[in-house]
Amino acid sequence: MKKLLLIPFAVTMIISCQSHHEWREYLGGPERNHYSALDQINASNVHQLEKAWEYHTNDTSAQNQCNPIIVDGILYATTASVEVFALDASTGKEIWRYRNARDTQWFSKSRGVVYWEDGNDKRILFSAGSHLYALDATKGSLIESFGDSGYVDLKMGLGERAKDRFVAAPTPGTVFQDLIIMPLHLSESAGAAPGFIQAFNIKSGKLEWVFKTIPGPGEYGYETWEKDNYLNEEVGGANAWSGMSIDRDRGIVFVPTGSAAFDFYGGNRKGNNLFANCLLALDAKTGKRIWHFQFTHHDVWDRDLPAPPNLIKIKQKGRLIDAVAQITKQGFVYVFERETGKPVFPIDEIPVATDGVPGEVLSPTQPIPRLPKPFARNRLTEKDINPAAENYTELLEFFKGLRKNLYDPPSKQGTIMFPGFDGGGEWGGAAFDPETGYMYVNANEMAWILKLEDIKNQSSNSLSNGNNAYIKYCQSCHKSDLTGNANSGYPSLVGIGSRRDRGYINKLLSGGKGMMPGFPQLSKEEKESLVDYLLGTEKKEVVSGRQVSKSKIPYSFAGYNKFLDKNGYPAITPPWGTLTAIDLNTGEHVWQRPLGEFKELTAKGMPVTGTENYGGGVVTKGGLFLIAATNDKMFRAFDKLTGKLLWQKELPTSSFASLSTYENNGIQYIVLNVGGTKLGAKKGDSFIAFKLKNSKP
Repeated sequence: MKKLLLIPFAVTMIISCQSHHEWREYLGGPERNHYSALDQINASNVHQLEKAWEYHTNDTSAQNQCNPIIVDGILYATTASVEVFALDASTGKEIWRYRNARDTQWFSKSRGVVYWEDGNDKRILFSAGSHLYALDATKGSLIESFGDSGYVDLKMGLGERAKDRFVAAPTPGTVFQDLIIMPLHLSESAGAAPGFIQAFNIKSGKLEWVFKTIPGPGEYGYETWEKDNYLNEEVGGANAWSGMSIDRDRGIVFVPTGSAAFDFYGGNRKGNNLFANCLLALDAKTGKRIWHFQFTHHDVWDRDLPAPPNLIKIKQKGRLIDAVAQITKQGFVYVFERETGKPVFPIDEIPVATDGVPGEVLSPTQPIPRLPKPFARNRLTEKDINPAAENYTELLEFFKGLRKNLYDPPSKQGTIMFPGFDGGGEWGGAAFDPETGYMYVNANEMAWILKLEDIKNQSSNSLSNGNNAYIKYCQSCHKSDLTGNANSGYPSLVGIGSRRDRGYINKLLSGGKGMMPGFPQLSKEEKESLVDYLLGTEKKEVVSGRQVSKSKIPYSFAGYNKFLDKNGYPAITPPWGTLTAIDLNTGEHVWQRPLGEFKELTAKGMPVTGTENYGGGVVTKGGLFLIAATNDKMFRAFDKLTGKLLWQKELPTSSFASLSTYENNGIQYIVLNVGGTKLGAKKGDSFIAFKLKNSKP
């Protein structure tokens, strides 16, 4: 059954009566717009929200970033270790739970699952480790006819050199008819697997098509790489880790890709490197390229596209445009006509610095849109150093010694990354309201330091195998002295033997954890040497056996370091996190406000600063924009037209996941994944649903 939902400025959408009340797909639907046409909870009564139910997963093994889906009165989601479960969406009572015996995913994470049905055949698809699984949605059991008794290998279409490389898929795939098109999370260092786009048959598990993001001879884009880069063991990536959106009527899947690996030096992959850092419009049935746009040429800044694009309708000069809008880490929004890729707003190729480290060959220009204006600051000056910082003078002098312009290349002196490695825009993505044409995007405004170091006598025979392996695989995050960087989320490994046993460390190295990739390419000898090195039990002389392969890349990455003051707060002036409403009909901002607060600073009389935030919000027909995402544990409701804060509620811990809303038995619910863990937040294990006080079926 179909009905028309009329949109105020003459945009018309067709939706099913059933899906109008549900949250059937990741981020709300194939357009990834975080939008709900429900209005039972609205701007006039949102202050009456109360907890309806809470489900405890009893799993705090890692971050939980899952965005639940709700279909036919059943909520489907994952635990922190990627156990899939089904709940009664009205009560939170567990219906079934699938515990994976093959991939023990204590080290993984998931942003959600996929629902697919054909008559009575109803399936849940999810990924764990390097495998894609299919479950019976009614019973939670493996579908034996899918692939190899219920699962397929996500390395299947990546070629031989992905065989012993880290491959995972924390973001849900995208469905088109009987196909599921899969995003991939890979290592970002030298030796990463290639990030090809793959489509699998949902019924059989058969690999149906592959789009090569690192082209071979005779393929479009091959000339944008050095000769035979597609064979180079140290060149990989260009993967679509953040998810995709799909125009099912047109049969077009929109795929945002990330940078080529190694992230921060490209002297071994000279050229613009298509199809890294691109929005790809592919024929969803065949995988053939329709059009593409590259946002960063020859990326050496880790400027992955951080979220699925939004499929939108906007109005300009009396003309309705079916468009696709892509947010970026840099704080830009790029808008294109959906069928042709023609920019809706002009995009200029702006000259940028090209004086990188020796061996690097950078693009002389980068594309920057004239509109919309950036939703996050992306340039810093000395005036932006926070005068309230206790060590202001020290910070200012340090800042003066850095490279700091937009697209200044990585350097040995240090280059400001602003917004930082996590954006700007991040994986939570943007919301879009078809009633108004407004986009809502929460953003980080954290500055980080990008620094390269010469590799001098490293990975050489003068060092032990374990030390060599540590330099190659671990040092960029955990520093040469193993002390890590807690403020940036990288723990110290000093004395790890007193906290973790050898078995745990071995599993961690093989499978990764959170944002850390695994290193399955390590031989048994290499892994044992590395574990010995971490535990302080390795012999000082060179260990016999297979040596760690030497990289031809002449620089190492000095690590992910935030630019902070002596007390751990951002060294720059607030806001440090924002929420912005942008009218995509005109490209103009409607409103912007800080998102989140440090309560101890507010108590001292400092205006609300905003904080780093992870996970997206929901915009509703009821006049609301709803979001958690901040480290202050708050769940907030804003007036979507003005940005006024209407209501807020403190949660047991922070919710770093995109939320969902749905109606079941006549009651509208909002459900949040309250997992904490990130940014030093207390661990959590619950999914909490809210409804209006005294609401009844």
